[in-house]
Formats: sequence, structure tokens, C-alpha cells
Amino acid sequence: MTTHAPAAGSAPPSAPTELLIGGTWRAGGDGGRFAVLDPADGSVIASVAAATPDDARAAVDAAATAGPGWAATPPRERAEVLRRAFDLMSAAAEELAGLIVAEMGKPLAEARVEAAYAAEFLRWFSEEAVRADGAYGPAPNGAHRILVLQQPIGVAVLVTPWNFPAAMATRKIGPALAAGCTVVLKPAEETPLTALRIAGILEEAGVPPGVVNVLPTGDPAPVVRAMLADPRVRKLSFTGSTAVGRELLALAAGGVVDCSMELGSNAPFIVLEDADLDAAVAGAMAAKMRNGGEACTAANRFLVAEPVAAEFTERLTAAMAAVRVGPGRTPGVELGPLITEQAREKVERLVADACDRGARVRTGGERPGGPGFFYPPTVLDRVAPGSAMLAEEVFGPVAPVLTFATEDEAVAIANDTEYGLVAYVYSRDLRRAMAVGEALETGMVGLNRGVVSDPAAPFGGVKHSGLGREGGRAGLHEFLEPKYFSFE
Repeated sequence: MTTHAPAAGSAPPSAPTELLIGGTWRAGGDGGRFAVLDPADGSVIASVAAATPDDARAAVDAAATAGPGWAATPPRERAEVLRRAFDLMSAAAEELAGLIVAEMGKPLAEARVEAAYAAEFLRWFSEEAVRADGAYGPAPNGAHRILVLQQPIGVAVLVTPWNFPAAMATRKIGPALAAGCTVVLKPAEETPLTALRIAGILEEAGVPPGVVNVLPTGDPAPVVRAMLADPRVRKLSFTGSTAVGRELLALAAGGVVDCSMELGSNAPFIVLEDADLDAAVAGAMAAKMRNGGEACTAANRFLVAEPVAAEFTERLTAAMAAVRVGPGRTPGVELGPLITEQAREKVERLVADACDRGARVRTGGERPGGPGFFYPPTVLDRVAPGSAMLAEEVFGPVAPVLTFATEDEAVAIANDTEYGLVAYVYSRDLRRAMAVGEALETGMVGLNRGVVSDPAAPFGGVKHSGLGREGGRAGLHEFLEPKYFSFE
């Protein structure tokens, strides 16, 4: 592990630091503010206005007022606004990448990838805005005609996480605006600056006042609760932990609010004995180390066939040990800090528990000295069943390796979790890999590929990993309601 010193002159790029409500940038209702920290050294990089429940109600007012006009805007015009936003966001990619590095900590190269990925959601949904197809045809008995229209669901509350502050915002805003909905975005308190900058880009692209409202806050629970208590809110789209998702589902039930939930994960990465190990290790690094492991798609458990387990583990250990660690703004860094000290303490707890149960540390395993919330790339083998990290989402750069004797055993281990977001399967035999993938209880499967996210694909899971899908055509329909007409 190599740790680099911070680069000189590394102040974050400028971004709005106020609330956006009804097209006006303004302070929070009580004038309060909260600090945004750089996780690489714990320093304060910005002070941001803190929304209150009164601000939440004002934002819903603004969204509800703007709703009829935006819903009536022709789909082609909505599409052109989103396309302009894509162009503007692409032009501002370097600035956005700098914001992501500053407040989230990921390396600059990864932040640039996220900025481009986030912009793609605006382009994709600009193209889908004109494709909210309905249906027309005779009833089966011939007695009447059936006409189905797709209409916007209404005011949508969007709650996004800190780990992809740009992409998670556009993955929700894009389809909502394409469908004709107005939105109130509540970004994560750790990373509000990127979302606020994106809101400014949307304004510049021609999004009318009140169509997109943004409420950063250091105390999210009462703000979200106030919005869900408003009967005009008809949609909640949330990305975050399963525990918080359950609480929000309970709140939304009171108003029978439609919910999309992208929640926790415990992704298995299965290496069959006929796998190409070069490809499997490269895929493991992509699936584990994207965003430093702080991703819902991160491989959480490495299940490796016994005949190739020793060689795979040796290769993975070498690859992880070679990762360059340091502040994301430093050239050449491949792994930045974890988001908070609490996140690092959780990773340490999980590693300590596994070691207490007999796991062997092959590389990493101890926090470095110095400032920031860093944790080294870590590989564990001989991980015992019952270890906490096999049940909990690690959300850090730790790869626990287990072995299996048969495909049935691998599938049983992989499915032994309440989660079901994504899995990865490596085999030279595509038919065999497909059979294993079909037996896995997940919403997505990467076959000989360590990355599955794509704006054109339906992203989402089963079991306690969530409800609904984001991206693809399915993402647009999350914000549409079919209306059926029956006539002679």
C-alpha cells in the first residue's frame, strides 16, 4: 500500500450552497447551516444551508404548482431540455469530478468516470421521453375498445446516497423529468455540493422554476417525513440502506405513496473451476474496488471453486496489495478514503470478527496512520461461516474468500442472504455460467464481467435489496401511471 500526500492548491470547485425551491436559491428557514467535510483529511470544505420541515413543505408547494405545466409540456420539449442538460453536464465534467473528489473522496479518475456516467442518464432519458407508449385495441369479447395512456405519477421525492452523488441524482431526476413529473431532491448530507451543482446545470438547460427543487440538510429524517406527510407527494424514490428503506416504506404506507427502493446488497462473486483466472481477477478488482468497495454493486463474498482457490487468492492478493492509496486528488491514486470515521470503524469491526473466527489476513487489515478515513485494500481467506462480513454489507475495500466443492453448494451459499441485488459468475462455459446465474436470487448478474451498471439497463434487486428498477425503459415507467379508457 502506498499513501500519497495531498496535492497543493486542492480547494474544491465552486458550487451553490443554498436550497433551491421554486427556482430561487435561498437560505434554510431557520438560517441554519451544516459543514461538508473532505474525507481525505477531515477538513471543512463548505458550509451548506440546512433545510427544515417548513422548507420541505415549501418545496412540495413549488413542485405541485409547477407540476401541471411541466406535465403538459410536449414530450419532445422535455426531451430537448434533458439533452441540453446532458451537453452542459458533459462540458462541466471536470468541475463535477472535482466536487466528487472533494466531498466524497474517490480518486479523480473514478470521479471523471462517474461524471460521464451521470450525464449519460440525462441523454438516455432524453431519448426515452418521447417513448412513453400507450396502447389501443379491441377488448377480447369485441364489445368495446381499450385505450391506455401513460401519465406522470405526480410530485416525486428523491432521496440519494453519498457514494455516487452525481449518478444517483441523475438516475432519478432524468426519468422523473422525462415522464413529466416534478421533483424534490434530498441529497445525502455528506455530499450535497455535487447535487446542487447539477441543479444549477438543469436550470441553465431550461428546466422551469419549481420542476427541480433541492433540499440539502444535516437532519434528513424530519425533512423527508414532512414531505411524505403531504398528500400531493405521489412518488418516493430512495437509494440507501435496507434499514432506512424499511422505515421510509412504513412512512409512505400512510399516504399510499408509490415507492422505488434500491437498498442493500451482499453480492457473491463466483469463480468456477474452468474460469479464466486472469479475467476473474480483473473482474474481481472491478467488482470489489469500484468506488473503494463503497457501492451496492460491490462484490461482498468471493466464492471460489476449491481446485483454483489458492491460485485465485494469490493473484487477487497481489493485485490488491499493488493498489495505490491516498487522497483522491493526488495523481496516480487508485483508492481514496472511506466516507466517514464511522464507516472505517464498521470495516474494522467486520475484519476483526472474521479474524477472531479464524480468517487469515493475506494483505492489508490495519488502518494507516495520518489524517483521513483511509483503510487499506484487504484480502482474507479461511473465512468461517457465521462471520459477520458474510451477512453484512462491508462497504469497504475488503475481499473475503471462501471455497466451494460443487455448483449447487456455491449457489446455496450465494443465496443464503436476505439480499438479492447483483451477483457475478466466471466460467469459460457460457451455458454453464447462465445456468448458475439463473439459479441465483438476484436482480442482476454479471457474466465474466465485473461491472453491470448501464443507463440503458434495468438496475435493481429482489428480496430485501429493493423494489422497482432504475435505468432502461423500466426506469421511465417508475414515474408513469397507466390510465385506461373504455369506450364503444
